[in-house]
Amino acid sequence: MTEKYLLRMWCMRHTLSQHRSATARLLWKTWNLLPWVDLQVRTLSFIEGMESDRAQEMETGGFRPEQNIVQPPAVDSGSGGEPVKNGETVITEGKAKIIFPSANEVFYNPVQEFNRDLTCAVITEFARLQLSSKRIQIAVPGEENVSKVVVDLSKEGKDDESEPTLTGDEEEHTVSAVGEVCQDGLRVLEALAASGLRSLRFAKEVPGLRSVVANDVSSKAVELINQNIRLNDMGHLVTASLSDARMLMYQHKAAKDLFDVIDLDPYGSPSMFLDAAVQAVSDGGLLCVTCTDMAVMAGNSGETCYSKYGAMSIKAKYCHEMALRIILHSLDLHANCYQRYIVPLLSVSADFYIRVFVRVFSGQAKVKASASKQAFVYNCVGCGSFHFQRLGKLAHNGNNVTYKAAPGPPVGPSCEHCRQRHQLGGPMWAEPLHEAGFVQRVLSAIGSNPGRFRTSQRIQGILSMAIEELSDVPLYYTLDNLSKTIHCNSPSLLQFRSALLHAGYRVSLSHACKNAIKTDAPSSVVWDIMRCWEKLNPVKRERLSENCPAACILSVEPKLQASFTIRADANPNSRKQGLKRFQLNPEPNWGPKARARAGGGISSSLQEKRRLHQDKRKGCAEESDGSHLKNFPCKRFREGSCSLGDKCRYSHETEPQPGSTAPV
Repeated sequence: MTEKYLLRMWCMRHTLSQHRSATARLLWKTWNLLPWVDLQVRTLSFIEGMESDRAQEMETGGFRPEQNIVQPPAVDSGSGGEPVKNGETVITEGKAKIIFPSANEVFYNPVQEFNRDLTCAVITEFARLQLSSKRIQIAVPGEENVSKVVVDLSKEGKDDESEPTLTGDEEEHTVSAVGEVCQDGLRVLEALAASGLRSLRFAKEVPGLRSVVANDVSSKAVELINQNIRLNDMGHLVTASLSDARMLMYQHKAAKDLFDVIDLDPYGSPSMFLDAAVQAVSDGGLLCVTCTDMAVMAGNSGETCYSKYGAMSIKAKYCHEMALRIILHSLDLHANCYQRYIVPLLSVSADFYIRVFVRVFSGQAKVKASASKQAFVYNCVGCGSFHFQRLGKLAHNGNNVTYKAAPGPPVGPSCEHCRQRHQLGGPMWAEPLHEAGFVQRVLSAIGSNPGRFRTSQRIQGILSMAIEELSDVPLYYTLDNLSKTIHCNSPSLLQFRSALLHAGYRVSLSHACKNAIKTDAPSSVVWDIMRCWEKLNPVKRERLSENCPAACILSVEPKLQASFTIRADANPNSRKQGLKRFQLNPEPNWGPKARARAGGGISSSLQEKRRLHQDKRKGCAEESDGSHLKNFPCKRFREGSCSLGDKCRYSHETEPQPGSTAPV
């Protein structure tokens, strides 16, 4: 009996998951082996025996997570490695290992591990949705498998030809595990692969994949990708490609060999790749796009933003959410040219970049509604109030829908609150940034399997905030800017949220800004609440100039009597639970890395810029006499209104000093 039991367990462990049912029947008929218990199977253990291998390593002391981390384990963004020959380093991230040159010949940024972890989580849930219609289940390491073999123990010991009863999932569904080729699975393209780390992580961590193409235009990068494919033994699933990303996507479009998932994570702007990407992705496919040119998208260069994304960015406190809406507008605009449209699944602003996950569909009727999904924003330069102007309008007449131009403008020549001028920004995406149901699926999967990613805690925090956001309210105010405008002390976050709730309006936080207030209350209500707060915390109005925004706003009596009594529902669940939402910079010189160069290294101009800006704020603070301010021009002197003369702390030179910049 012992030999039969061991034979049965060996077969159940080493037989491929899609043949598990047939193997059970064969064993039953041939050797009359009786299953002993109601067996719950982890598919991955049949393929690699990962769980037992990890347990053995931990027992022998061979498994030490800290060996793969350069920064302390509490830091999310660190990756590690050990030096090898020829100045190369072996870096471990997730389940993948890559050989990376120490010189800056191929781009790699360890800080973006959060980006790659989140992408693996999103593609996993996307694969689960796509393959379920093909009756394919995916097996994720660490997740409990619902497939069960139901055993009737009353028949134990009877010598008959009856078969064990199998559940419908066991008989009707095949199971795809990580690292194996799924013939009906997803075809994935990483258009700008660099070292190939992201592609290898897809292959080793995301089940249900048919193929992964890791493409790069650099021959050095492709050579490194091939080396890393061999290192991870993923040649059956990952293919390296040496090509211009745009030409590769256009070729697949022409051959009607479309990708189910396209990942664009360029150095800087992805604008030049968007036209090819929206054509090369399959109908209903997933497009993952990263933008790291945040200076352009956050309003520093509005004209450059227009040339790249077809939208004017402006400097405002909500600039990070506006950047998300600008890239979504650009994606939808490119898709509309080919009778396609986008549906955002998840849009994230994190660290120094933004990341969007959208599905691309085809449909002429739906494309007609795209104009009504875009809007301009009128932003007051004085008080920061904003108003939206939609480009189009839908009119429903029974079962018929007509498309019209939207009426406007929503504002007068000057701001109704502070009488200052408006700036016009956009057009931008004015519809929801996330699909709440999909985000909840990803969040549930992370919560049930927290050990899957090193940045799981941060992913949970960000996604929890995304679900809590008011999906139908674009942009937000910031608490510090509201208080700064009227020169008063700032109310606490819970006090201001409670005041809005008492007034009958909805309010939420935003994942894009720590002190954001996203509400459906009109700007007049927001300023009435601030007027009521100022009465409790009065400012010295005699110090306010007659035409400043604070004087104009406070000169009007509030129509609403705000209550700042704390409400229980004013504190969102993500804040109550203490989830990791806004992490501190995890390492020195943290942020975007230098662009990769053919010969490696960093340009001398970039090195000099880093040296000049290192600890500049700290150095200025230590100079108590203020002598360093002479390096900066006097703004009032330029305007002709400075009366201090030589006593002024700033420079009255007509030309700025070489190498100086305006104080921040």
